[in-house]
This record gives sequence, C-alpha cells and structure tokens, in this order.
Amino acid sequence: MLIQTVKSEIVAHLSYIIGSKNEAVVIDPRRDCQIYVDIANKWKTKIKYIFETHRNEDYVTGSLELKKLTNATIFHGPGLDWKFGNTIQNNHEIPFGLLKITALHTPGHSPESTSYVLSDLESSNQPIMVFTGDTLFVGDVGRTDFLGKEMTPVMAEKMYNSITKKFYSLGDDVIVCPAHGYGSVCGGQIKKREISTIGIERKTNPMLQLSKQDFIKQKSQENHQTPPYFKQMEKLNLNGPPILGGVPNPSGLSPSEFKKTINQSYIIDTRTPVAFAGAHIKDSYSLPPSRLSNVGWIADYNKPILLVIEDPQALDFAVRNLLRLGLDNFAGYLLGGVEAWYKIAMPLEKTALITVHELKNMLDEKQELTVLDVRRENEWNEGHLKEAMRIYLGHLPKQTDQLDPNKPIVVICKTGKRSSFGTSILLKAGFKNVYNCLGGMEAWKKAGFPLTK
Repeated sequence: MLIQTVKSEIVAHLSYIIGSKNEAVVIDPRRDCQIYVDIANKWKTKIKYIFETHRNEDYVTGSLELKKLTNATIFHGPGLDWKFGNTIQNNHEIPFGLLKITALHTPGHSPESTSYVLSDLESSNQPIMVFTGDTLFVGDVGRTDFLGKEMTPVMAEKMYNSITKKFYSLGDDVIVCPAHGYGSVCGGQIKKREISTIGIERKTNPMLQLSKQDFIKQKSQENHQTPPYFKQMEKLNLNGPPILGGVPNPSGLSPSEFKKTINQSYIIDTRTPVAFAGAHIKDSYSLPPSRLSNVGWIADYNKPILLVIEDPQALDFAVRNLLRLGLDNFAGYLLGGVEAWYKIAMPLEKTALITVHELKNMLDEKQELTVLDVRRENEWNEGHLKEAMRIYLGHLPKQTDQLDPNKPIVVICKTGKRSSFGTSILLKAGFKNVYNCLGGMEAWKKAGFPLTK
C-alpha cells in the first residue's frame, strides 16, 4: 500500500492519495490537481476513484478537474442534489488493488458528510484507516452550525452519534485521517499534529470527554465566523466548478497597462506588511501569503484580480491559493512590482507603522487615538489592551462606521499581518490617519506591557 497526504496551505486542507498494485484513489482533491496525477505516475498506478467527504464550504473541490485528467469515477455522500458524480450509500464497498474503501455515512458537520474506511484485503479485511472529512479532527470535531442556529443542536447530536457509534466501532487502532489540520476555520482547537487514531482521540480529544448532552451544549454555544465566500464555495461544489484545465498563468502588465485595468478590477498586494506600508497602490488590499484566505471577506467573484507580488514564487503561491477559493479570474500582475510603478512617477500611498513601545508611550500620555483590535473573540478574551475596542477583521469592511475618522487609529492583531489587511480596509474606506502595529500582541506581551481580560 502507498499513501501520501497533499496539503493546501492557507485553508489547512488535507487530501489523500492511496495506491495499491496498479490502482489508486484520491480523497477530497484540491483544484490544482496535477499533483495527484504526478504521484500516481510515480507509483505506476492509475487513479480510478475520487471520493468526496462532503460539499466543502471553505475551498473549491478538484474532483471534476481530476476526472478530466484521469477519467476517474467521483463519489460523494447522500443527502444533496448533486449535479455531478455519483452518490454512494452507507456501507457501499469499492475495492481497488489489494485494498477496499467502505462508505460510512457520518452526518453532523453536514447532512451528506461521509467518511471512508480503508481496509486491507490481505489482512482479514480489517479496517486500518478512516478518512473522517470534517467530522473528526485531531483534538477537535467539526463545525455543526452551517444549517443555522436552530439546527445546530440537531446536527451536534448527529455528529456525536456518528463518532461514538460509527467511528468507535472501527477499533482504537484505526488511523484517523481528517480533511483539515491546524489553522482551519472548520474547527476551533485543531492540533498541529495531522494524524491520530480512534483510541488516541477517545482518550485525549476534549470534545470526546463530554457526555452527549454536554457535547450538544458545547457545540451549540460555539461562535464560529463564516466568511461570505463560503456561499460561493457551496454553490460551486454542489453544481461543479468550472474546469480550468490547469493552473492559470496571469499576464505580466506594465504599469500603464496595470493602471488601465484598475477601475474594472481589485488589487491584492501580497508583499510583507512593512513593504505595503512603505509604498502601495491606492485601494490595494494588503494580504500577505499566510493570510491570503482573508480575501474571502472582500472577494468579488464578478471582478478580475490584479496582483502585486514580490517574485515569481509569490505569484505561483497566490494564484494557486486564490483559485482554490474559486478566484480564478486574473487580470494580471504588475510586471516589475512597485519599483516599476514609481520609476515612471505613478502615484503611491503609505501606511503609518508603529512599534509597541511607541503605542505604549502614546497611551501613557493619554493621546487621542483608537486602538482597534481585529482578532477573533477567543483571542481577545485571552488578553487585550485595556484601551482597545474590538471589531473582528472579517466584519471590518461593513463596520467602519463605528470608528471616528477624526482620531488616529492603531490597528493591532497577533503579529501585524491581519492588522495590515485591516489598515488597507480602512484606507480604502477613506480613513487617513491609520497605523499598523508591528509585531502586534506578541510583541506587546514580549515587551512586558499589561493586558486585561
């Protein structure tokens, strides 16, 4: 047996390819899917089946794209009116090579959620792995809130039953392979370890130490964020996304060509927060690579994207990760970067930067300013500046009216990357006196400055 995990960075998506003899299957493929074909070719296998654990909300599935490359058969779980592929029923078995996949309907995260049990036909047909999708993570379980507040307790109960009645029956030695790792918005406390076993999760997963009643209560009280782009993902993944036939290759645009397309497009600048602050094109969004998924809060699927990047590697990273979010309409990128822009005297804007020491001095001197914390609620509750107000980053584009434009605004997050996006949102909204706090809360704490809860 051969198995390899394929990880997609900004959404912490984990997909899998499994091979046996000359056949292979893929579980939850990403949209830029040539990698699976390359792995299969290296193994001298042919991808025969594609399995989806559920209709994903946070990224575009690559099943149709991979089917075009391999002619593999697509399967997904019951409960939705799928416009492509085949519905697989509970306990249906699909053999390949010397292995077997058995569908295990595990509703909870969503009605159609289906896990896939991998068994070794040479070892008494015993299950060895289970691909749990968004039902069970390492150290956490999936969200149950996507059908609305009234249905959350119902879905939580279904998830509890799926885990305790179906997963537990597989045996403690069965390896757990989830669809997401640490950093995913599909869970709240996912561990950095990306593999586990049923037994380890039974003993160590905090959610699985709860009674059924407490499990439902806990899930019903969770407060997850749902970016607006999720609706687009659900639509694409139900009906089937457009087939790209490969990764797009945006054209390099001269500054004058770039300028001509600005009114019809929106600009994503993936350079570092410091570089963005020093000089950027008006109305750009600052989205450093590690925080590129935040584009989901301002994504416009009716407009093409213009990119400002630092090097070809950054271009490839941005393109691949944006197309995984369904953003595949690229107007081009700025050839020569910001340097080419200012060399022909094109106008640029700046963002003020502030260190935690400077911020502390301003607060001690009682200067008039607003400290805007854009972190998540749980981060805020762990400790924040006494003088700060909080607007979650994703909600900021629609809540700028809560801020006084006549006061300086210092935007702070954990490290200074999300706050850079926050400053770009405020600048685009017309605010002038905006600062990004370098190092964010991490630097504030390391400086020994006080926090409140």
